[in-house]
Amino acid sequence: MGDFVVRLSSLTLQNIKNVKNGTIFMPMANEKSLNVGGAEILGIYGQNGSGKTAVVDGLYFLQQIMIGETIDQSISDYIGVDDDEAYVNAEFKIYGKEKVYEVGYNIVLKENDGTVEIEREFLKCAINRDGKRTNKNIFMDYVRCESENIFKPQKRLDELIGKNKERRTDLIVARKMAEKSNCSYVFGESSREIFCQKVEDKFEEYANVIRALFEFALKDLFVIRNTHSGMITANFLLPMAFRIENNQVGAKGDFTIPLTEPVVLDAVKKEILDEIVKQINNVLYTIIPGMMIDVKDYGKQALDSGEEGWKVELMSVREGKKPIPIRMESEGIIKIISILNVLIQAFGNPSICLVIDELDAGIFEYLLGEILAIFEKSAKGQLIFTSHNLRALEMLDKSCIMFSTVNPENRYIHMKSVKGNNNLRSMYIRSITLGGQDETIYEETDSLKIARAFRKAGRSVHNE
Repeated sequence: MGDFVVRLSSLTLQNIKNVKNGTIFMPMANEKSLNVGGAEILGIYGQNGSGKTAVVDGLYFLQQIMIGETIDQSISDYIGVDDDEAYVNAEFKIYGKEKVYEVGYNIVLKENDGTVEIEREFLKCAINRDGKRTNKNIFMDYVRCESENIFKPQKRLDELIGKNKERRTDLIVARKMAEKSNCSYVFGESSREIFCQKVEDKFEEYANVIRALFEFALKDLFVIRNTHSGMITANFLLPMAFRIENNQVGAKGDFTIPLTEPVVLDAVKKEILDEIVKQINNVLYTIIPGMMIDVKDYGKQALDSGEEGWKVELMSVREGKKPIPIRMESEGIIKIISILNVLIQAFGNPSICLVIDELDAGIFEYLLGEILAIFEKSAKGQLIFTSHNLRALEMLDKSCIMFSTVNPENRYIHMKSVKGNNNLRSMYIRSITLGGQDETIYEETDSLKIARAFRKAGRSVHNE
């Protein structure tokens, strides 16, 4: 599948947290080129509680579904309190040799007796090739309550089965296994293996789509939620998001290092850590001048299993100074270290989609703007982030910024009437105070009422 590059085009959420309906669009969502473009950055801005984090959480749950995992039941807390159903639609472009698949993956989640299940999921696809584009039609439609159908439409099912009549039985068994495991039928392990094995030529294009989306979710999509930063803030753990692929080792995930004490690692994990640190150091000294990190090796120590391990600790090394444990550095520096490996991956790989909640937390405003500007100009992958720091509004193109609104039925908008020489930051602040956009982007607060409330609260505390 190395011949395919997958890019997220848009994400629509309905009844997820406080988002009744909202869609974010990547800057190149409407481009028709058959070639992968450069970097795509999307920053989401808005007041507290206006749906920014819902995008990050929505992509997190989408990723879990697309890699075939059992549905995380914590998602029940995200389905709107007035509804028992939620809807997620992700639009993708899959770039192949001289053709582009335009794919939509739609999921309907329903809470049933306290358990969230996939009520329906379907894939739509159009193919751009040789200057011609097919219609965007559903090629796989699973409906949980329609047990008499393996999936619809029947024409595509027949193409998949072909002359192999045993495949029908396998598909029925795979459907029952997916429902029992409470995972996706399209991306569940048993059914995915059937869809993506050698199939009849007519279904081959669709097999490519399913395989490409699965591998994108598994290898190329990184979602860094607030829990990631929370461990750093607590000064307890350093979770380093990473992806490594070379002849010696290949892995992806969060490499978590204790901040309070050294840790004992086996040979494989130590090799991964050494490679992560090596990649990070290629860039870190330019972001934090003169700083690098080092893996201090305290020597061999037996693991609980009896196998040989190495006791190590991450150290901060600066020119002319003695190394110190990484926990002694500021929260902002540790935050940069925790995401730097995947930022490097997204910089050089057009398939990487990196999603970060509250990117600005602990990072100096000017440095944040510089990193974003460099990424927009020179990177290859996708970066989606939420932030409260408005520096990015001065550094990025208007197509790279969306704003959350106070209207839950239309949560995300682009700023309108932005000219090329306009300062988006100034326009945003002006729109907060004066309006002028299609939706209200700030629920008005009254400074006099706030001051009065503080005074009243202060008097009640002192009079107790």
